[in-house]
Amino acid sequence: MTTATRLPIRTEHDIVAARQHGRELAERTGFEGSELTVIATAISELARNIVQYAERGEMEFAAATGNGRRGIVIVATDEGPGIPDVERALEDGYSTSRSLGLGLPGARRLMDEFEISSTVGEGTTIKVTKWVSEPS
Repeated sequence: MTTATRLPIRTEHDIVAARQHGRELAERTGFEGSELTVIATAISELARNIVQYAERGEMEFAAATGNGRRGIVIVATDEGPGIPDVERALEDGYSTSRSLGLGLPGARRLMDEFEISSTVGEGTTIKVTKWVSEPS
């Protein structure tokens, strides 16, 4: 993984800035077209969860290489209330805030790798990775 860039996430403006930064890094890494939109959408969902549930946190962005592949790694971290039932939070339609409940499950589907660690009263860390698709 290359040197990471960290951005604070506290407001709607920070969500937009994170989305833009991630999209630009993804483009420099070799992603194109709809893959850029997929990555930007996952970033938006993760950042929006920070603002909505934890009020503040940060996102870390880095280019990655592994097994001859290039990709992008994004880590969203907060010190919010934590998620009491991670498995349930990953179910489509489940929400504690009367939203559509697509944030975490959507981000998991959009990215190639998804890891979550959450402790009630301490916060949540989510790491997602997307690899550049090789031409067929």
